[in-house]
Amino acid sequence: MVSRYLVSILGLLLLCASAWGQDSKLNMLYKDPNQPINTRIKVLMDQMTYEEKIGQMVQIDRRAATPEIMRDYSIDSLLSGSLSSRLGIPMIYGIDVVHGHNNVYKATIFPHNVGLGATRDKDLVKRIGAATALEARATGIPYVFALCTAVCRDPRWGRCYESYSEDPKIVEDMMEIIPGLQGDIPPNSPKGIPYVGGK
Repeated sequence: MVSRYLVSILGLLLLCASAWGQDSKLNMLYKDPNQPINTRIKVLMDQMTYEEKIGQMVQIDRRAATPEIMRDYSIDSLLSGSLSSRLGIPMIYGIDVVHGHNNVYKATIFPHNVGLGATRDKDLVKRIGAATALEARATGIPYVFALCTAVCRDPRWGRCYESYSEDPKIVEDMMEIIPGLQGDIPPNSPKGIPYVGGK
């Protein structure tokens, strides 16, 4: 009985020491905001396991999320929640706003994309994006699941209402919602680096 207990304790100590040894060797340069973005990305990516990289591409329903699942599988994205992984990569905290910040009490609900596409008014769509972004930020949510670039040509698809049109040119014009949601890209913004206005 005592020997089994000692073996268990020894095994646990070895496991902890191994995990501590791995994490203590992490190159934290990727967290330094004074380093070039491409350097930070490379340092981080070189340290990530395949499992962590896959986890960064996964989104699960918040009802299925547990602290253990979020930690063990490095899940990147939920519709609601906030945890972080072994490397301190923050989980995306977002909400579906495909026609306004519609999951929030008294938020503005706009027509679905098929109705907006029928207006052919890309300036209207941009203003709707800006209003939606303002309401999302007001609730502290920095990331939204919005924008559908589908070109629905078969009405049997159950989400045709999320397509602005069956005409690709109209769908392209309606992409003005992007600068509405993100803000206009300044002329001096570096190429190849994502832009999100403000915070």
